[in-house]
Amino acid sequence: MLTCRFGLVPLGHIINTLIISVQKCLNRVNKAPTQPHRMAHARRWQMWQGWKDGSTLIFVNKHKNVDKHFNHPTLLAGINILGPGNAETAPAAKPEMYQLDIILKRGNNLAIRDRGGTSDPYVKFKISGKEVFRSKTINKNLNPVWDERVSLLVDNLREPLYIKVFDYDFGLQDDFMGSAYLYLESLEHQRTLDVTLDLEDPQHPDHNLGSLDLGVTLSPKEGVSREAQQQHPSMRLSDVHRKAQLWRGIVSISLIEARDLRPMDANGLSDPYVKFRMGHQKYKSKIPKTLNPQWREQFDFHLYEEHGGFIDITVWDKDAGKKDDFMGRCSIDLSQLSKEHTHKLDLPLDEGEGVLVLLVTLTGVAAVSISDLSVNMLDDPHERHQILQRYGILRSFHNLKDVGVVQVKVIRAEGLMAADVTGKSDPFCVVELSNDRLQTHTIYKNLNPEWNKVFTFNVKDIHSVLEVTVYDEDRDRSADFLGKVAIPLLNIQNGERKAYGLKSKELTGPTKGVIFLEIDVIFNAVKAGLRTLIPIEQKYIEDEPRVSKQLLLQNFNRVRRCILFLINVGCYVNSCFEWDSPQRSICAFLLFVLVVWNFELYMIPLALLLPLVWSYILIASGKDTRQDLVMEDLLEDEDEDYDKDDKDPERKSFINKLYAIQDVCISVQNALDVVASYGERIKNTFNWTVPFLSWLAIAALCVTTILVYCIPLRYIILAWGVNKFTKKLRDPYTIDNNELLDFLSRVPSDVQVVGVTPPSSSLSLSLFSLSLLPSTYSLLSLLQVIFTVIYIDLCHSPNHY
Repeated sequence: MLTCRFGLVPLGHIINTLIISVQKCLNRVNKAPTQPHRMAHARRWQMWQGWKDGSTLIFVNKHKNVDKHFNHPTLLAGINILGPGNAETAPAAKPEMYQLDIILKRGNNLAIRDRGGTSDPYVKFKISGKEVFRSKTINKNLNPVWDERVSLLVDNLREPLYIKVFDYDFGLQDDFMGSAYLYLESLEHQRTLDVTLDLEDPQHPDHNLGSLDLGVTLSPKEGVSREAQQQHPSMRLSDVHRKAQLWRGIVSISLIEARDLRPMDANGLSDPYVKFRMGHQKYKSKIPKTLNPQWREQFDFHLYEEHGGFIDITVWDKDAGKKDDFMGRCSIDLSQLSKEHTHKLDLPLDEGEGVLVLLVTLTGVAAVSISDLSVNMLDDPHERHQILQRYGILRSFHNLKDVGVVQVKVIRAEGLMAADVTGKSDPFCVVELSNDRLQTHTIYKNLNPEWNKVFTFNVKDIHSVLEVTVYDEDRDRSADFLGKVAIPLLNIQNGERKAYGLKSKELTGPTKGVIFLEIDVIFNAVKAGLRTLIPIEQKYIEDEPRVSKQLLLQNFNRVRRCILFLINVGCYVNSCFEWDSPQRSICAFLLFVLVVWNFELYMIPLALLLPLVWSYILIASGKDTRQDLVMEDLLEDEDEDYDKDDKDPERKSFINKLYAIQDVCISVQNALDVVASYGERIKNTFNWTVPFLSWLAIAALCVTTILVYCIPLRYIILAWGVNKFTKKLRDPYTIDNNELLDFLSRVPSDVQVVGVTPPSSSLSLSLFSLSLLPSTYSLLSLLQVIFTVIYIDLCHSPNHY
């Protein structure tokens, strides 16, 4: 006899029923199993699993030879028996969607993953490989109580709900604590079931990882269709968007400073930086080199929970070439802070030394929303009028952070890349604006998906770039990239439905497919101008940059083009001095004399206006070639790389890549040497490394001081210009030079000083230096110079080496 929650059932009847089921399966072995057969087998298997675990049982029986014990009223109270009559009839029309309501109650005897004998568990729900829910983290508890509710829309009951439990580790990879499946096909409709799921580890099935208690209700969503939604487009749009808000507020954190941190380096200092984490949102501060750093940085987090949450903060010491050292941690309980008020917090570091000083502000905001294409705010004249008033010129100084609003209609995509082996893709679209990130649903097995979704964002910086990325969803691994477009907000034409060609991840070249978007931007120009003068919003922590030969060459070519432009400008100006074109030189000379003679301070911004006006005239006349020139330069660099690779495939080898990087490094090395040498030569001029040149500099500066004091600067510049313009006319064979650079070329750099033994000062050098002084010096000045020369001569005598 077998004892269960329903009473006593003879074991023979159960075995008899199972044997009959196996015989029917063997009779159909030569036939391809249909979908109802597979569903029936799944139900039987889950029935047996439920019987074995002692949970609520849904029994499916299609056979007439059921023992009389199964008709016991106690047993029938807990078992739904479907006879052959109602099992074989034509099934009723199935609803298109189901609503799955889940109450995540608690966990029992969960696994230990932390050193202190506890864990910080949280739960993830997945359907079809896509994460649909993540619970809050319960710190240091093996029997956590979540009591969280979630409602999911499900269109396929054959896909089970995959439940995974993790231990949260800030700064490290979260530890796996177990998983379980909830099979939706076996759930009774419109009835709340208490379910206990045992957690298992597929790699270690014999380990006891505890269990989860859930309350599950599955309800058909009959009558809910797209046509039914379109029958009520006149509902209040503001109410729709209020229900669709994705977060309830913003947490602004100003990282001010830290005091008395623990020294982690051998020199008694540290290179501290701070990591902030709230759910999936992460930030990282700058890295000063001190034990009392002052950052003065601000970060914004999105607040998703009504009752706040926790922000985890850790402090690390940056170490090059090895793992960073942990310096301490602390946390902020947002539920203890009042909203619309700035709180100054002095947080001592646990597991370390020192104090962090923060300013924390909680602000309630309706930032972003998502809705269907049939319900959007800018298509309603009343809502549009309200938004135009909100960002009108009369409200320019009200809430300066609220610059505007942008509405993005993601219509469809065509001709996407096939990412799956079946020749199809499972595309979904992600829309990002600064730190705001929304995504559409997934269209399975389709290269021409239609999403018809509307996204609404608040604009905090009109110079932000709207990024729309298309991914292919993969169940067992991260999503595959299909294409991307980047659209600056200032380049958007309101109300224009446009097809954008998808580009590569770096936005340097096209990829397969186009996406159709319709974008509207409404903003206040005064607020946008004022926000331009404050620091740009920092994005979430991104992936660490990796070494790329192509990117290194591209950046090198960009710097080279900028330097070549400056060189070309200098050559053009020098050609006016050289009289290569007499007509151009005469015009330049007259313009120079006219400007210098009548120069006033207001002419400096006026001169900067001229190129702006000239460029605007070119753009207005249709002669704008800015983007074309940039693209030609970038594509030319890429074409050169591709041509080299096509001509000689062996150039892709590792050695040849090193040679290419070496060429760039040599050029950068030489440029840095020139810049560093001139800086060191200026320093060595004032350091009396070569006394002769230092005295010569003193004489030149004295003469320059007297001239500037006695003669107005306008006349000096005019005389210099006349000399420059007429030098070639006076002496056609003269060699042009720059006296200042010629002087600095004689001063040794630090590398040359180390390599050459400095000569001792001689009396003749001192006498020559004194001869440069004017005879009108006073006796006191002469004595000062003599003592200075004697001191220098003593310092450079051989007795000191």
